[in-house]
Amino acid sequence: MRDPAVAARATDRPVPHTTANLVRTRDALTHAQTGDVTPTSGVLWARGEGPGQLTVRLSSGSRVIGTRVGQVATATTDHTARMALDGLEPGREYAAELWFTDAAGVAGEARTVTFTTPSTTPARTTFAWSGDTCGQGYGINPDAGGLVGYGAVADLRPDVFVHCGDNIYADEPITDTVVEPDGTVWRNVVTEHVARPAQTLEEYRGRYRYVLLDEHVRRLHASVPVVSQWDDHETTNNWYPGEVLTDETTTHPYTDERRVDVLARWGRQAWQEYMPIGEAHLLGRGATGFADRGLYRKVARGAHLDLFCLDQRSYRSPNAEADGERPAALLGEEQTDWLIREVVASRATWKVISADQPLALGPRKPVDFDGYGNADGGAPRGREHELARILSAFRAAGVRNVVWITADVHFAAAHRFHPDRAAFTDFDPFWEFVAGPIACSSFGVKEPDTTFGAEQVFATGSSAPSRRAPTPEQTFIGYGEIAADGLLRVSLRDALGTELYAVDLQPEPSGG
Repeated sequence: MRDPAVAARATDRPVPHTTANLVRTRDALTHAQTGDVTPTSGVLWARGEGPGQLTVRLSSGSRVIGTRVGQVATATTDHTARMALDGLEPGREYAAELWFTDAAGVAGEARTVTFTTPSTTPARTTFAWSGDTCGQGYGINPDAGGLVGYGAVADLRPDVFVHCGDNIYADEPITDTVVEPDGTVWRNVVTEHVARPAQTLEEYRGRYRYVLLDEHVRRLHASVPVVSQWDDHETTNNWYPGEVLTDETTTHPYTDERRVDVLARWGRQAWQEYMPIGEAHLLGRGATGFADRGLYRKVARGAHLDLFCLDQRSYRSPNAEADGERPAALLGEEQTDWLIREVVASRATWKVISADQPLALGPRKPVDFDGYGNADGGAPRGREHELARILSAFRAAGVRNVVWITADVHFAAAHRFHPDRAAFTDFDPFWEFVAGPIACSSFGVKEPDTTFGAEQVFATGSSAPSRRAPTPEQTFIGYGEIAADGLLRVSLRDALGTELYAVDLQPEPSGG
């Protein structure tokens, strides 16, 4: 039977608020989380049921640091607000009590989130990653325990969780039921804004509110900072700038808006409203007050770890160009220059690059080259020229200890890239780890091509020929543990907590 509390929230319709209602409603602040936490800074984020000013009381241990006032949440931002924290101390655990204060100065009920700043001296640090939430029509199913993949991450208690994209599936309807090939029925909680592909700003916002209903997401966000990036389904499947959707290129009909640039503008705004990302990456860069593109950034995670979060949507060339002879874009020149410059300058032991999608896997459909890989195994073509430039620059600068992480393809895999097996050889060996989905159907495994000498050391995904429900054994997360001496152990796990594959990576001294 559906939880009445969940069912009541699941209508997700705006409710008029008075001051009294803001004070007395237990969920006046509906959700809180932290993000982009560095040794000395971080971001707090919250959403309320109505207008109010975000207020935060920050403490560390028994010491109360003080109370700070942040943004005012209004309907313009879908009642979301964030606060930048500066001047934090490295290697300390913090607790932040958040609430909204109305225009009369009356405070609503508070929620508390905790986070730990990374140490600037060598110390153990951990990270987890996955991606792909509520796709293929599979939403929050209370009978199946909800979005259990998020609970599996919370149980690991990583120092940071990297969401590698597809935080929502804005292009796929979520209906009451999904009938499995064997006749079993998956039952979804449904809200008013998930019934069709998102084609308005409010529908994009409603997709994010939907995910935040889940108890596992709430538990994870209460105790683990998030570094979030976006991919295609935050807008529509496999999109690129300038695209116009047709009945042939979409699975589900778009009846109100088919121009992807318009959809991406709404999707980008909703993503920025709902992600705990630093304002330096968001505000003041576009006419609307939201960044028009360039949602990439570095998040410093202490002496042993720098995270580089890419944006492989905003700058890409049309997908048809990805298999051509001429160079084509996935990151674009500006972002490519930034990535090379920042990775070369990094003094962290490990440089972990979070990409929207794997580096060497070709398309599932031969007419839609969505990433770098084209499955021909030959010399670089199309977007592969961009990757070749990045890898060559790393080698020329003597960069060591680069690891790529990603999700996107709905299976887990470990790929070892080596010039001895490659058509293009001007690079040093490196690893890529794939982990996902966290709350979608798993797909069949694809093998990488050998343009960059990729070897699939391990892979697991769905063995079924068609869609299947996201059961715990078919949802995947990655986990990295860096010891105080710099040894990195990477493991791929399912949502049952089972370790499916692991490898220990010994750091190499810089070759610069």
